[in-house]
Amino acid sequence: MKKIYHLSSCTTCKRILDETGAGSKGFVLQDIKTEKITPAQLDELKEKAGSYEALFSRRSLKYKEMGLKDKVLTEADYRRLILGDYTFLKRPVTIAGKQIFIGSEKKAVEGLKAAVSK
Repeated sequence: MKKIYHLSSCTTCKRILDETGAGSKGFVLQDIKTEKITPAQLDELKEKAGSYEALFSRRSLKYKEMGLKDKVLTEADYRRLILGDYTFLKRPVTIAGKQIFIGSEKKAVEGLKAAVSK
C-alpha cells in the first residue's frame, strides 16, 4: 500500500509532497480534514509506528489550549485525541509498503525520498 495522510492546506505537507514526488508516484492522498482518519486506519498506523504517541503532534494549538503538556497521557489518550481532532495527527504520515514515515523531520523526509525513488 502507498498512502499519504496529509492536510491539503498545510504548506509543509505540500512542500514534502513536491520535494519527494510522492504525490505523483501512485500514492493515495487522504486529506485528514475532509476525510477523517478512521479508527481502523489509525490502528494500522499504530502497528507500523509502534505507538499512538509516535503519531501524536505536540505542535497542535489545541495541545496547549487543553493543557495537555501538564498531563500524563496514555496510549488510549493519544488514540482518542487523534480520532477526535485531525490536528493531533503528526503530518504527513506516509505508508510505503511496510515502511512508515511520520512528520516533517529531515530523517523522515529523506527516508520517504528514498522509498519513492525505488
